[in-house]
Amino acid sequence: MFLAETSIQLVPDGTLLLHVAIIAIMVVVLNRTLLKPINEILSRRDALLSGRATEAQLLDASRAEKLEQYEAGLRAARAEGYQLLEAEKNAAMRDREQRLSAAKEEISKEVASAVHATQQQQAAAHGDLEATAAELSGLIEAQILKRPRL
Repeated sequence: MFLAETSIQLVPDGTLLLHVAIIAIMVVVLNRTLLKPINEILSRRDALLSGRATEAQLLDASRAEKLEQYEAGLRAARAEGYQLLEAEKNAAMRDREQRLSAAKEEISKEVASAVHATQQQQAAAHGDLEATAAELSGLIEAQILKRPRL
């Protein structure tokens, strides 16, 4: 008998059903008490994390859109600033050209006036010179011919 107790039993007996029943009860008890609550906690955590990830994605998209709007506004403001600077520059150039044109016109008038005055002075001097020349020629003639002057 000693040998029969230490040998392996190949034919199942009633204890096999008892072992299967104990394992089934353990699975049901463990499933309800341990695995089901852990799975619920994990699923809630996954839902919460995925909700927060979705919220983070929405916030990131909103941030990117606002950044693009800000950059577009900045580009528009710079363009408007450059346009204003260009308009001011053009206005200053037009004003400068007008003042330069007016100064040239005034100088031209002054030069024409000076030329006219010079021509009048020249004509007056020419007339004076002719009168003086006639007078001197009369004096020279009187001296050379020794006649009294008329």
